[in-house]
Parts: sequence; C-alpha cells; structure tokens
Amino acid sequence: MTKLAIMGAMEEEIEPLLAHFGEAKVTVYADNKYYEVSHNGLDIVIAYSKIGKVFASLTASTMIQKFGCDTLLFSGVAGGINPELKIGDLIIADKLCQHDLDITAFGHPHGYVPGGSVLVDTTKSLRDVAIEVANENGIKVIEGTIATGDQFVHSPERKEFIQKTFNADALEMEGASVAVVCDSLNIPFFVLRAISDTADGGADIDFDEFLKSSAKNSADYLVKIVNKLQK
Repeated sequence: MTKLAIMGAMEEEIEPLLAHFGEAKVTVYADNKYYEVSHNGLDIVIAYSKIGKVFASLTASTMIQKFGCDTLLFSGVAGGINPELKIGDLIIADKLCQHDLDITAFGHPHGYVPGGSVLVDTTKSLRDVAIEVANENGIKVIEGTIATGDQFVHSPERKEFIQKTFNADALEMEGASVAVVCDSLNIPFFVLRAISDTADGGADIDFDEFLKSSAKNSADYLVKIVNKLQK
C-alpha cells in the first residue's frame, strides 16, 4: 500500500476523518473535492462522493485513476436489516450486491447483469485486519452482506424483499458500485458501515438523529484500522 483512498458518501461521514488527520491539500476535480493528507508517512486521499451509485462510482474511479490510490476503504452509515444490528453497531461487508438492479424479465436473477455477478467479495486480508483491530479494542462488529441501491429504504416490504432475495444484513446507497469499480481495477477494498436506522417506517427520523454519531463510530474504527495497516 503506497497511497490510500478513504471514501464516504456524505460530508458528515468524512468530517471526523478530516478532523483526525488534520491539515489537507484540497484538489477540486470533476465537481468534487479531494483532500490529500499525510499520516505517519502514508499518503491518503479522502473524499465524499455524494449520495448514490453513480457519484460513488465516479469518486472511486477518480481516486484510483487520477490520484493513484492502490487501496480503498469506505466508511459510512447504513440501514440495518439483520435484527442483531442496533443503531450505532458496526458491520463489515464480506460481499455486496445491487438490490435495485433488475433484468429479471430476461430470466436473470435480481442484482445480475451479463458479464457481472450478483455478489462482489471484498478483500479478505483487509477484513482480517479489521477483525483483529476490533478484537484488540473490544469493538463489536459483524461481517455480512450489504445491499446497495439508489433508494433510501424506509418500507418494511422493501426491506423484507432485500433480506429474502439477497440474504442481506444491511443496506445503503454506494457500497456495491465502489465494489464493482475496485474489483474491476484489481484494487483491494473494504466497506465499513455503522447502523443509523433500521430501514423501516421510522427510518427517516432515525437517520437524521443518528447520522453523525453513527458516522463517527465508523470513522473512529476506520482510523484504528489505518494505523494497523501501517504497522
């Protein structure tokens, strides 16, 4: 690892990281801001993509292809599906899918397009480091499937569909698109989320209330992972 990318989707998700890493060089490119910092000799580029799969794909691609990042870590918040996940809890994606990708009319499964796959695996070596950090610091975290789509899910029916179709533990709006980009470009990557809501009828209220605290939970854990990766 010579240059690390750290992504979030929203400003609130990277604010704790920028506060931790300190002074940054800001580059404006493709209608977005990229923050370059040095941490114990490691070059890091931090950015929030804006919400959704298209912006996340653009930002991940830019960090890899313009800034030369060779590893990517994503930190942010998600809606919980797995009943074990409460607000503030942490989940690492072992694989991700696109729950709103649908060409089932042609006989394909949900989440699949020809030339792609329903599930994209994250990089096991990075997950292993994250679990090691969690064990050393007494941090509770689970590994599971995260489903991505261009919808803020706040319906019990949609939540149930995603859980049953993909056996998903959490859902959000960027991770799987970042996974496709990194997997296609052979870039090791990792997606970490803290639960901000439970994707049901009160999800919008929970999200607004717990966005910042859950984002900080994810960012604080991510900083410990970065420190471990440097050792």
